[in-house]
Amino acid sequence: MKTQPIFKTNYILVGFLVTMAGMIGFAVVFRDAFLSFLQHPAMYNHARFLHVAAVTLFFANAVVGMLWEKRSLASDRKEVILHTYDTVALLDSQFSSPLIMLSVLGGLSLSVHIGDLWQIGWLSVSFLLFLLSGILWVVSDIPTQYKVKRLMSSLDPEDPTLPDELIRLLRLRSWISMAGVVPLIVVFVLMVYRPEITAVADWFR
Repeated sequence: MKTQPIFKTNYILVGFLVTMAGMIGFAVVFRDAFLSFLQHPAMYNHARFLHVAAVTLFFANAVVGMLWEKRSLASDRKEVILHTYDTVALLDSQFSSPLIMLSVLGGLSLSVHIGDLWQIGWLSVSFLLFLLSGILWVVSDIPTQYKVKRLMSSLDPEDPTLPDELIRLLRLRSWISMAGVVPLIVVFVLMVYRPEITAVADWFR
C-alpha cells in the first residue's frame, strides 16, 4: 500500500500555517486598511455566510474523522487502518486547513461589525477556545503525525499486522482529536446562545 505521497500534504499544512501568519501580520502592520476592508457594509452578510459555513464544515470534518479513525482501529484490519489514516490526513491538510483560515477571517470580520472582540463575553471566550483547539492540534497532532509517518514508511507489506507502537500512536490521535473537538462544541454553544458572560478583557481587572 502506498502511503508516502499522502504525507506530502504535511507541506500543505505548513503552507496554510504560514499563510495564516501572513494574514495576521498584514492585519497588524496595515491595521487601518484591514479594518476599513472588514467594516465595509457589503462584507457583513458575506462574512456571516463564510464564517457559519466554514466553522460548520470544519467541525463536521473533525468529528467524522475522529469517529472514522476509531472505527478503523476497532476493525483491527491493517489495510482499513492505513487507508483511513491516509484519507483523514489528506482531509486535514487540504480541507480543514483552508476552513480554519476562512473561519478566522469570517469571524474577525463579523466581530468588527458587532463591537470590540475582547469586550464581548461570548465572542472573546469563543475566540480563545477556537485558538486553544488550534494550538492543541498544532502542538500535539502534527508531531504525532510525523511519528506515524516514520513508522508507516518502515512497514513490511507482507506483514498483515501493525506494530504496537503505531497502534498506540493512532489511538493517541483519537484522544488528541477529542481534546480539539470539545472546545469547538463549547464555541458552537456560545455562538448560538450568546450568553452574558465576563469578557476576556475584564478577566484580570
